[in-house]
Parts: sequence; structure tokens; C-alpha cells
Amino acid sequence: TARSLGAASLNTTLVPLNRVTPALLATHEQALFLVSTCGEGDAPDNGALFERHCMADAGPDLSRLHVGVLAMGDREYAHFCAFGRRLAAWLEARGAVPLFAPLEMDNQDANALAAWQQQVAHIAGSGETPDWRAPAFTPWRLLERRHLNPGSSGAPVFHLALAPEHGPLPEWQAGDLVQVQPPEAGEHPRDYSIASLPADGALHLLVRLQARPDGTPGLASGHLCKDLEVGRSVALRLKPHANFRLGDNAGRPLILIGNGTGIAGLRALLKAREARGDKRNWLIFGERHAGPDRHYREDLARWRNNGLLPRLDLVFSREQAAKDYVQHRLAQRGDVLQDWLDEGAALYVCGSAATMGAAVDETLAQLLGREALDRLLAEGRYRRDVY
Repeated sequence: TARSLGAASLNTTLVPLNRVTPALLATHEQALFLVSTCGEGDAPDNGALFERHCMADAGPDLSRLHVGVLAMGDREYAHFCAFGRRLAAWLEARGAVPLFAPLEMDNQDANALAAWQQQVAHIAGSGETPDWRAPAFTPWRLLERRHLNPGSSGAPVFHLALAPEHGPLPEWQAGDLVQVQPPEAGEHPRDYSIASLPADGALHLLVRLQARPDGTPGLASGHLCKDLEVGRSVALRLKPHANFRLGDNAGRPLILIGNGTGIAGLRALLKAREARGDKRNWLIFGERHAGPDRHYREDLARWRNNGLLPRLDLVFSREQAAKDYVQHRLAQRGDVLQDWLDEGAALYVCGSAATMGAAVDETLAQLLGREALDRLLAEGRYRRDVY
């Protein structure tokens, strides 16, 4: 969208929503908002500060501002496009003049995308709509599948290795995602954290076999964990995830927090740290049982022994009468956490959004104060891949 407007000689600034201020809006005549909704109707992390600090107040008079909103979501979630709708309502209440009615896009809905392209073309004064298409899905062959947690009371977890059916292994970075398009999924691919680097020679995933309310396997996890035979192919495409890459945090100490299959994204980050020789890393990881649920135990043991993980906290909730979770261990290590942050450490959280992700966020806010945690978020030192 920004490139299309720039090509029409319109002076265009592209910024994350967290960096948008009332003063910035007051100095512009037009603004386009492209916003997703995460979790249970929440703003994404790069828009959460805007909602917390700007939308919570009465806000400025925006009657001189003409606005357009594209709200992106997924109708499989109960609170479809909830944040986009809240933002559109706030803009209206502040007097902003709509350039067109807010558009809502269900996943990859081609009609909604075409409507947005037409509006962008109109703003640009062009009779042609921008030619924008998502990268194509391509076939990837399943090389290996291993059941990692036999005997666990939790659902089965599988390690998968895949490679392109045609051509060399493409490039990606630690923190990136892959979208899986199983048969019969329609316009609803599933995102998974990549657990490896291209140097490993294959794309690794860690997938838990999900069950629907009627007991049948989940569409994507069932295909990956049961139906797809080794040697057969599934449609994938890489999805860069800039917010969970190392980026400017590459030279900082890292505090990695996760649970369950969230170890996948953290494993890739640790592999990248190992390749760079950065040994100031602390992992807090939680699962159910110490025996069957110690995913990637060989990697963790090696990194502990070679100094890549000078601090490693493994938390198993079902090994004692009182359930112990990563947020509890984090609270117990509050002094150590503050010491690492004082050294400039960055926090990366990967795993369940509704349970672990929310609990860790609340624990961090209690330990550090919400204002301090917001500063870490604004600085890019608090990053999350939660689902």
C-alpha cells in the first residue's frame, strides 16, 4: 500500500501503530490504518501501546483527518476484527472523516483485498489497482516425523522435517513462521513457528496433535501428524516474522520464555545465537512431565554443557502436588530478571497466548511495573510469538 501511494508521488510515511501519536495525526490530512486482531480480540503487540495510551483517553479532535481502515482477522475466532472495529469507532468518535466505510478481511479473502486495492488506487488517483498477491504455496516433502512425548498425559507432539519438492532450500531467519495449507483448508492456512535454520538442511516443525470438540483431529495438525505419509508433500510458504527475529537484539543477552510447542521458535533463536557465539542466554521452559515432555532434550543438554545456556529453568507442572508454571518460576527469579534487564537483555516469549502468554505478561508487569514493560515493548526488547 505504501509503495503504491509513493509511486503516485504521494508523500507517504509507514509506521507501526505504537509509534503513532495524536501530534502525528494532527499534522496529517490522511491516514490509512491496516490493523490485525490477535488472541481474544486484542490489539497486536505493535499496536497495544497505541490502544492503551491514546485510545483510552478522550483523545484529540481529528476532524481535519480523513481516514481509511482495513481490519484483518479470522472468522474462526469469536472476536472477529475486534481491534479494528474498536479503532474505527474511536476514529469516528474523534471526528475523523472516513474516506470509505471500514473494510474487514477474513484471512485471505480476495474480495476484501480487491476492495482495499480499489480504494488505494482511488486515493492515488490511478485507474489501475495495485498488483499485490501473497507468495504462492509450494509443495514440501515430509522427510521425517518423530513422536517426541510417548507416555505423556498431554496430546501427542511430533517433530517434523520438510524440504522443498523442487529446488534448493530457501532462506529464512530464526523467529520466522511457515504457513501450512492442508487439503480442504480453503482460505485458512495454519501458522507454525520454524524450529530450525537453513543450515540444518531442512525446515523443522514441532506440532501438537489437536482435537476438535467432537474428538476428531484438527485440520492442519491431523494432516501433519497422522495423514501425511513420509515422502509425500504438503503445501507450504514461508512467512517472515520481523517482530520475533533477533534484529537489533542480536548483541543483547536474551531471556527466552515458553511452554509446550513454543520451544520451537525458541530453539531456532538459540541455534542462531550458537552460530554467532552469543552465550548470554537464559531459557525458562515449561511442560507437563519431566520424562516424556522434555522436548529437544539433546539440544538443551548440549547448550547447557557448552555454555550457550548459562541459565536454564525447566518447569514441569505435573511433577508435584501444586502445579508449577513458567510464570511462577519467573516470579521466583525476579531479582535475576532485573539484573539481566539492567544489562540490556531482551525478552522473547513463545507459546500459548491465552494461558502462558497472558500469565507471563501479567507476571512481568507485576515484577517490573506496566510502564517499564511498555518501555521494553516500545524499544523492541519485549517480543512475543503467542498463539
